[in-house]
Amino acid sequence: MQNIKNDLFEFTVDTDGVATFVINQVNNPTNLFSTAFINEYLNVAHQAIADESIKGVILTSGRSMFMPGADLRELKNMGGNPEEQFEGILKMHQSFRKIETGGKPFVAAINGTAMGGGFELCLTCHHRIVLNSPKIKIGFPEINVGLLPGGGGVAKTPYLTGIQTGLTYLLQAVQARPGKALKDGLIDALADSPEELLAAAKQWILENPNPVQPWDNKKHRIPGGGLMSPMGAQTMMGAIGNVRKMTHGNYPSAQYILSIVHDGLQVSFDRALEIEARYFTKAVGSKEAKNMIRTGFMGMQAAKKGKARPKTEPKYEVKKLGILGAGMMGAGIAYVSAKAGMEVVLKDISVEGAERGKAYSKKILDKAISRKRSTPEKAEALLSRIHPTDSSADMEGCDLVIEAVFEDPNLKDKVTKETEAVLATDKVYASNTSTIPITLLAKSSARPENFIGIHFFSPVDKMPLVEIIVGEKTEDKAIAAAVDYTVAIGKVPIVVNDSRGFYTSRCFGTFVSEGMFLLEEGVPAAMIENIAKQKGMPVGPLAVHDEVTLTLSMHVYESDPTPNKLPSQERGYQITKKMVKEHGRTSKKDGKGFYDYPQGEKKRLWKELGTIFNSNVDTLDKETIAKRIMHRQAIEAYRCLEEGVLRSVVDGDLGSVLGWGFPIYTGGALSYIDFVGGKKFVAECDDFANKYGARFSVPDSLRALVEAGSSIHDYGKATTSV
Repeated sequence: MQNIKNDLFEFTVDTDGVATFVINQVNNPTNLFSTAFINEYLNVAHQAIADESIKGVILTSGRSMFMPGADLRELKNMGGNPEEQFEGILKMHQSFRKIETGGKPFVAAINGTAMGGGFELCLTCHHRIVLNSPKIKIGFPEINVGLLPGGGGVAKTPYLTGIQTGLTYLLQAVQARPGKALKDGLIDALADSPEELLAAAKQWILENPNPVQPWDNKKHRIPGGGLMSPMGAQTMMGAIGNVRKMTHGNYPSAQYILSIVHDGLQVSFDRALEIEARYFTKAVGSKEAKNMIRTGFMGMQAAKKGKARPKTEPKYEVKKLGILGAGMMGAGIAYVSAKAGMEVVLKDISVEGAERGKAYSKKILDKAISRKRSTPEKAEALLSRIHPTDSSADMEGCDLVIEAVFEDPNLKDKVTKETEAVLATDKVYASNTSTIPITLLAKSSARPENFIGIHFFSPVDKMPLVEIIVGEKTEDKAIAAAVDYTVAIGKVPIVVNDSRGFYTSRCFGTFVSEGMFLLEEGVPAAMIENIAKQKGMPVGPLAVHDEVTLTLSMHVYESDPTPNKLPSQERGYQITKKMVKEHGRTSKKDGKGFYDYPQGEKKRLWKELGTIFNSNVDTLDKETIAKRIMHRQAIEAYRCLEEGVLRSVVDGDLGSVLGWGFPIYTGGALSYIDFVGGKKFVAECDDFANKYGARFSVPDSLRALVEAGSSIHDYGKATTSV
């Protein structure tokens, strides 16, 4: 064979007859497992097998990442013709099998991260050597986007790792460093340098002219025992129960993985690949996968890159950040900002209070050091960038100031005026308020065009979303500054327009209030909580209300000057007030809300709830309870879209998934309407509106969209309203 070089790879053969196939997809930001590349690779690999002068092939990468996975842009459009796609996947498997059974050694010299389809490509090789670098990861992330490994990964992994370890990789998307991958059996050897990596690959080829894959070796035994061994049977039984417990049947790809492993280990390997191809075809065509790819990957990646920023504005760099208020939110913002390399001035009413805010960062860092995720030197460098103070004068020179004081308009007015007196006129000022309209707060500012909302979620160091709120007078420069800052600290920004409660707090409130309404109507608390979790919410509405505190909910309602509040708001307030004023149930922090929080024990629902709210298990059926909880959130999200609070459906979906834990398998609170089916959703909301009131009323624009047979993602395409 002649040497080949193109936009996808470079193929060369040395004087010893060892070929090297270097993946280098120059037109992609990274190497991707795509149809175009695989076809090219298989064509060259088959030629190499047929060429008697070639003794073997080294597969490696010319990029810093070997291949982090499949091209999801391609996968998201699959699902149109299942049989055709199944045949295509099966044909790919058969072509890979020609490499595995061709009698010529292939070695994967893995010099960067190999995930998903990228690692499956390595599994077609007879030997896998990985550069021993802490930056490299190995694994199968497909479950995170509603898929499963479709290039042989599910069928092959148990042969290498055993059933139990293999299922952990496949179901939990474990990303292993080289040492762990070697220990678990996914790879065969490590190399300490790129030169050693290639030399070891070549040596293995020369020493192993007749390789056989484990799944083709009749003498090979599955580590820990096969499916019918005591360990194998016990593992599968436990896995089936755990998957059901964790997913409640909402993520079909998890069940498919179990089925492939269970069925595939009882038949020939080629038949196992056919089983995998069938289930992959089902997974890639599922609405769950399409939702998770669109929102959880495509939407997420675009947001992380700052898609929401005005394109005409120059980059806004924050070197020095000011934070007003060193409570939990301010302290968390200080940590993530200092971690990103920014100098942080952390102000509170006293230096002692500001020091306590800085101590929050030290606590996080001490934990990271104890888990060997950081070092004392790195921790000290981060802490040195946080400067506690009680003086507004220290805000001078800041590029951005974020106010994170208590939700009191008068207090916010005071600190805004104090700070703007020393802040340069061309710099941006932001409020971390979660409910108060930004336009209202901006009245305290001498420069409302530079005033914006930057709403973080608690705990700041763990929650990825940042909701950026645009006031009536906020200009593009402030929006760009807020987005650029959010991206710089590694968070995911969405930009929304001003409204009381904005988007996330407003819709999150419907989740909490509908849970309380069900409780008031006699539905047992445990039933409400469990059904919410079964639908995919991370915790029940009563538990999450305890987290945010019942007293805060009361304060938000009482401080809202809006006349003629909605009946649902008044009703929610009265239930909360009853809990707080009549029964002294205030929050998780105080150890008593809808739940009791005994010291050192698991929380448990307060036993008096059933008496106070006349609980009766026959009040409502499970399906109605689930739909009321979920539909209520979705209809409110749609209202935010129609009113222009949301700027796009994708922002609404991302905000719901990252902001309050709306289940990703639905695509998010707006995509949920399509997930249910537009006509069915509207009909069920109409029924609920008749039974339970106007909070379920369907806006005319949604009714028209559904009657036209359109998707929620078609909203606004025919108009310029959004």
